[in-house]
Amino acid sequence: METIYGLHPVEEALRAGIRRLDHVCVAEERLNHGDARRLAEIMALCRAAKVPVRKEPREALTRMAGTAAHQGVVGVAREREFLGAEDLLEGPEPRLVLALDGVEDPQNLGALLRTAEAAGVDGVVLTERRSAPLSPAALKASAGAAEHLRLARVVNLVRALEMLKERNLWCVGLDERGTMDYDRYDFRSNTVIVLGREAAGLHELVRRTCDHLLRIPMAGKVESLNVSAAGAVVLFEAARQRRARPDASGERPLKPQKGLGS
Repeated sequence: METIYGLHPVEEALRAGIRRLDHVCVAEERLNHGDARRLAEIMALCRAAKVPVRKEPREALTRMAGTAAHQGVVGVAREREFLGAEDLLEGPEPRLVLALDGVEDPQNLGALLRTAEAAGVDGVVLTERRSAPLSPAALKASAGAAEHLRLARVVNLVRALEMLKERNLWCVGLDERGTMDYDRYDFRSNTVIVLGREAAGLHELVRRTCDHLLRIPMAGKVESLNVSAAGAVVLFEAARQRRARPDASGERPLKPQKGLGS
């Protein structure tokens, strides 16, 4: 079983219905305070889904969650079942996939998952080792978005990217050594956006596997953005392009795409 805590994560887990919640605990002390309406809505969702609700002291929820930041609600759910990378290819084209190369901070992981869901990605590829797990803290940081995403977990990211490339997806890495500005790339084709580790960036083999390396031009004195902020910039540029009609965007034409080896 896994613990989910916070108003948004528990509510979205109930709404998504992807995995069964064993039960939900609410803090007795919060039922007559500012969050009472939200807690009542969550309890109504529990009744509709036939999920038992337990009223417990706040301290009991803090012990369950391992933190006092549970906002008065903790859910106990079945462990998440991850997909394989090939499963993310199901559905209509063009596809947009996010791959994370060793993001280690759970807050960054959660923020990226929230952005990915908001930007309409078709799935996210996570690595099993040397990366943040999908922990309660990451789920809380995602504000429930993780419950709506198709998540794949792989042992070897390079092999997963090579498989996706064989299935006609362009592999695009975000790297400060990139030669193309991110907003000059055409994201309207099948694309995998690859983001690297905090501070260290992409692993060398992952970087060499990418067809293109993009950069975010920086106008200030700092050299780069936090990975979750950088991911938001690029993912929403991709979403913007994919919403726009090619014949009515009024933008400069984008250059034909060629891989690094072209």
